[in-house]
Amino acid sequence: MNSRPRFEHVSKLAGRLTLAASLAIWIPLGVVTSSSLGCRAIGRYGESRQSIAARRLSRQGLEAMHAGQWEVAEGLFTSALDLTAADDRAHWGLAESFWQRGERQAALNHMEQAVRLSAADPKLMRRLGKMYLELDRLEDAQRQSLDALQADRYSAEIWGLRGDCLVRSGDFDAALAAYHQALALQPDYPEVQLQIAELYRTQGRYDRLLATIDRLQETFGADGSCPCRAHLLRGIALQQLHRPNDAQRCFQDAIRTDPDNPEPHLYLAALLLEIGNSDAALEPLERAIALSPQSPQVIALASRIAETRDDQPPPSDVQRR
Repeated sequence: MNSRPRFEHVSKLAGRLTLAASLAIWIPLGVVTSSSLGCRAIGRYGESRQSIAARRLSRQGLEAMHAGQWEVAEGLFTSALDLTAADDRAHWGLAESFWQRGERQAALNHMEQAVRLSAADPKLMRRLGKMYLELDRLEDAQRQSLDALQADRYSAEIWGLRGDCLVRSGDFDAALAAYHQALALQPDYPEVQLQIAELYRTQGRYDRLLATIDRLQETFGADGSCPCRAHLLRGIALQQLHRPNDAQRCFQDAIRTDPDNPEPHLYLAALLLEIGNSDAALEPLERAIALSPQSPQVIALASRIAETRDDQPPPSDVQRR
């Protein structure tokens, strides 16, 4: 009897048994793997639904914040963080809410979280730097400004922050360079233009101060929205450039813009005294006294005007008022 056909039959049978054993092993493994992948997919789906809901609440919170509805905004941001603690916008919104009501440390904690979770968003870094600067944490503000610039060198706002930090550190020339870089990126930037004007005043560069304020006033146009400080700085420049009549009009514009600010009243009184009109100086002086009776500048000017008029109300009378 030929044994080869029988051998082939046995080999085929063994092969079928081996395949069946392999399938018996792999099918359960496939089921387990599929189940595991499915659980992870369901988990990710659940997480994404929570994240989407949190983002929606954060958007609503930002809308409420911009509308001045701070309590509503804070509730929405808190609800967003209840869903997920990884929502950077919710942390940012809560930081602004806490900052607005004076809880500075809580605001910083949330803003630092917002920066970390946003993967160092330059806009959030700038805001954190501004907060540090307002709290006189200059070193932290400097670091944030430099880190933000590394992330985005084409942001006028970040260059503005850099200038603010340099002013606080006393490096006025470097601050001017940073501010001018901001204006190169955003020519109409009132906050920076005012800062540049203040620096020119500090340096006694009154022609540059005047040119800067003139450009700023063009930005605001003739709608009366130009800030009091701009009118005041322009008046100071014109007074120093020996244009007293123009300076007087600027101080009067500053008073109309902000009548409860004692500074323009004081500058107007000092200008009128300087040009020899001590009688006219009395009215703005009295208003400055009413608004700021303890001001050393007001007391000193009152004494000077009294001396020119041969009146003798001593500075102590001004203080009692």
